[in-house]
Amino acid sequence: MTYAIIETGGKQIRVEPGRFYDIELLAAEADEKVTIESVLLVQHDGEVTIGQPLVSGATVEGTVVRNLRGRKVLVYKMKPKKKTRKKRGHRQEITRLMINSINLNGTILAAEETASIEPPTVEDFPVEETAE
Repeated sequence: MTYAIIETGGKQIRVEPGRFYDIELLAAEADEKVTIESVLLVQHDGEVTIGQPLVSGATVEGTVVRNLRGRKVLVYKMKPKKKTRKKRGHRQEITRLMINSINLNGTILAAEETASIEPPTVEDFPVEETAE
């Protein structure tokens, strides 16, 4: 299993190819390719490459699925016995990013598996004969 730890939006995220992640808003439209170059760690077949602070030559490529807003967070402040109350809400802007591949020095270590799934055929299900 190959994975990488990237930094985006002030947070560090462990990413794998073929999965999508919700990250801070990126300036990209839907179905647009994005390359993230701030890679902190790459693990491939037991070999771990750690950057100081970044791994040189490592990139993570992904596709923006869509931009959306997160769940509402309520902030409620109250001072007891003073009749002071403040209720505020906040919804964070989020980008859903599908990770396509992890690259190191120009070579693709892992890519999204696009295996075609074939529907089952009649030959896949044997017919059982019943004894009467």
